Amino acid sequence: MKAIVDCNSFYCSCERVFRPDLRDKPVAVLSNNDGCIISRSDEARQLGVGMAIPYFQARHLIEKNGIAVFSSNYHLYGDMSWRVMETLRMLVGEGERVEVYSVDEAFLDLDHIPAGELADYVLHIKDTVEQWTGISVSIGVAPTKTLAKLANRLAKKDKKASGCISILATEEQLRIAMQQTRVDDLWGVGRAYAGKLINWGITSAWELSNMPEDWAPTHMGGVVGVRLIHELKGQPAIVMEEELVDKKMIATTRMFGRPVTDVSELKEAVATYISRAAEKLRRQQSAARVVSVFIVPKEQPASTHFRHGPTVSSYAVLPVPTALTHELIKQALTLTDQLYEKGKSYKKAGVMLSGLTPDDSIQGNLFSPASGNQHRFLMHTVDNINFAMRDDTVKFGAAGMKKDWKMRQELRSGRHSSRWEELKGVK
Repeated sequence: MKAIVDCNSFYCSCERVFRPDLRDKPVAVLSNNDGCIISRSDEARQLGVGMAIPYFQARHLIEKNGIAVFSSNYHLYGDMSWRVMETLRMLVGEGERVEVYSVDEAFLDLDHIPAGELADYVLHIKDTVEQWTGISVSIGVAPTKTLAKLANRLAKKDKKASGCISILATEEQLRIAMQQTRVDDLWGVGRAYAGKLINWGITSAWELSNMPEDWAPTHMGGVVGVRLIHELKGQPAIVMEEELVDKKMIATTRMFGRPVTDVSELKEAVATYISRAAEKLRRQQSAARVVSVFIVPKEQPASTHFRHGPTVSSYAVLPVPTALTHELIKQALTLTDQLYEKGKSYKKAGVMLSGLTPDDSIQGNLFSPASGNQHRFLMHTVDNINFAMRDDTVKFGAAGMKKDWKMRQELRSGRHSSRWEELKGVK
């Protein structure tokens, strides 16, 4: 059996951990620059707060009902996610039994649990995660990952009735669950394919599961469609995947808190993002051969609507892969100069490091001075200081000091679990 553990309204749940007064109260969390609503509690949803709508459109409803609103606090959410996943690893075991699917979801392999003990075991997982982390979760259990996602959706649909747990173990339970699930609610079925299936008269997961296997290659994208039908029939076709320890590409991108028109501020942002990406690069003991930079112009007003400015980007291939921040900044700033157009306003920038290779496999140069090796020791020292002191205590001058362009987070809560100075006080 496979299970998926899904944190309920994860960002809102993280805020509630350190604000117990908000338990059972409506809560909403905003996107970058406090733009749109990206997480809402069940109470906020029942009051009519929509998902992904602009904050200014929902402000009247929020103020009228006293809904607590927070800016995104990714330091807090990332740490709380790590706590949930570590708890699951302790409960289920290391190795291939836990697959972190997203910041708030993880698949579990429960094949080692006897069928008669499954319900108690899943309840124990749910209660332990909630007790140890404060994050409420829903769990769906079924013979395959696709069916587990389906079970989890049913568990979340009526939390009080299900107790946030749904186990589909028998053929009858699976049949009823699939008959209640539309094809456009299935994991792995996009909007385009859902529309095609509905036009062909296939409206439920149950109807799709009864389609012949030789029908899928022609009508559902080949192997992917075959796997989906196998999964719906209770035949595992999507295996548990090991956690990707070393990334193949590292990117850092942020919206600006206000439109940026000056090239010096744009360079400060790019240098800041490169510094962050380089730190991640060294953390996995890799070096990058390719540096990419992109910038996004602000929307330009037209006669009747706003038109998004096109993203402009460029890249440079380094002669030798490197993880040294100053070398990466130098290339990135050269690219920024090439991309920048005077008179334009920019709303976003980002960097990407690719062509990654293990740092210890780079061929040395006999003609380079030995003093060049001191740069690695310098980077190691800077990383250690910044890890201990936080908030870029040591940084390159190119990254700027004031950073007036930084993303708006006017309603951000404290980083209670990762900053000593913001540790939550108890009276």
